[in-house]
Amino acid sequence: PIQAQAIPIILKGKDVLGCAQTGTGKTAAYALPILQRLISVKNNTNMKNKRKISVLVVAPTRELAIQIKDSFSIYGKYTSLRNTVVYGGVGQNPQVKKLQQGVDILIATPGRLLDLMRQGHINLGYVEVLILDEGDRMLDMGFIKDIRTIIKFMPKMNRQTLLFSATIPQEVQKLANSILNKPIRIDITPEQPTLEILKQTVFIISKKKKQALLEKLLNDKSIKRALVFMRTKHSANRVVKTLKRKGMRTDAIHGDKSQNARQDALQKFRTGNIRVLVATDVASRGIDVDGISHVIQFDLPDGTETYLHRIGRTARAGAGGIAYAFCQEDELHKLKEIEKLIRMRLK
Repeated sequence: PIQAQAIPIILKGKDVLGCAQTGTGKTAAYALPILQRLISVKNNTNMKNKRKISVLVVAPTRELAIQIKDSFSIYGKYTSLRNTVVYGGVGQNPQVKKLQQGVDILIATPGRLLDLMRQGHINLGYVEVLILDEGDRMLDMGFIKDIRTIIKFMPKMNRQTLLFSATIPQEVQKLANSILNKPIRIDITPEQPTLEILKQTVFIISKKKKQALLEKLLNDKSIKRALVFMRTKHSANRVVKTLKRKGMRTDAIHGDKSQNARQDALQKFRTGNIRVLVATDVASRGIDVDGISHVIQFDLPDGTETYLHRIGRTARAGAGGIAYAFCQEDELHKLKEIEKLIRMRLK
């Protein structure tokens, strides 16, 4: 796995370009060696001075930033190192308060990070390690320019930089070339191998019978944690309402939900308080939850790549999983495209 490859390289202080998807354990791959290095450095220096940000992790979304913060908190539980996370969409005062207390590790989304830097709340002059997570997604979301601006405020000498990305498009490669120093490239092949341990089934079904089939499938107690994909927010709300009436523990996440509501639903899904999470594709980009046993595509996606992204939420990091897809008669052409992409016939 990525940990075996990355940890020794990161401990040596080398720059890394890591091609790895969510679900390959990449957060542990950088968090563990970084904590290890920080502990040894901090033990040799006087901690009475105000803490300075030594490690900066930049992530494209709030959800991912919060998950990375949680990982650092868990792995660094018995160290005296402090971390905090800053992201937009919520008031900045509690975040500023945490920063004023002094932190060693800062996890941030680009927009809020730049805001707080401009206001003088964040000084990146002492950063020793910069980690950019999900580089291709930063590119998709238009953050590459912000990243370049942020980097200008950091020391160039003696800085270790780690860039992780699920794919390495040209722009990400360009960024890597300009900010990494003789990087070691680590490739963890994603996607395809998981198909072997993932059982995929397609139901050819009429639109009006979908709800009944969904309920029938969800009545199976072996479904520990199911993620249901819908095309629209309205249908997501409708399905959740119906499932709740049937006594199922469920919630929805989509673009109309507030950040807090989405965070709350994700947390409940993670801890098992809800068994079924209904999501639209846009909202699902931040879902990084292990142990999803089933992915159900209530609506087939418009793009074939999206099909792969969806089923990639189960059978993570070597665990098995089951993916169901509902296909209407008039969508058989979509099914053919999907089969072409995954190079297998779906039954």
